[in-house]
Amino acid sequence: MSLDATDKAIVAALQHDGRASYAAIAEAVGLSETAVRNRVKRLTDAGVMQIVAVTDPGQLGFARQAMIGVRTTGDIEAVAAAIAALPEVEYVVITAGSYDVLAEVVCVDDAHLLELVSSRIRSIDGVRETDTLMYLKVQHETYNWGVR
Repeated sequence: MSLDATDKAIVAALQHDGRASYAAIAEAVGLSETAVRNRVKRLTDAGVMQIVAVTDPGQLGFARQAMIGVRTTGDIEAVAAAIAALPEVEYVVITAGSYDVLAEVVCVDDAHLLELVSSRIRSIDGVRETDTLMYLKVQHETYNWGVR
């Protein structure tokens, strides 16, 4: 999907403030509120963006976050899809380098993380080995990387 300058301005406005009203965005980009609403719908329907609440897992009772590096045998995409289907998994990427797949997970505690890795992730067909990198502190996190 090709984005014009107005689409990019709308995306940038929502990255800055996901709760901005269509009226405020319309004023900023020089369109009607209806036109902005239609563009936002088109952008979300096309998968260009999502409008979601970003939460702090620790404040919601999830005390353990980790990145799990996975080395695979066989079909990497099938392994990635199986990992992505687990409810604790926030995102999954297929990578080049030391790991075939990286998965960020959010768990209630260390016991929950241990069960997830040892009983469920390692039992997925094609998972050869895992490396769990537990988060001690999230130093910086942003969802506002702009548009090109």
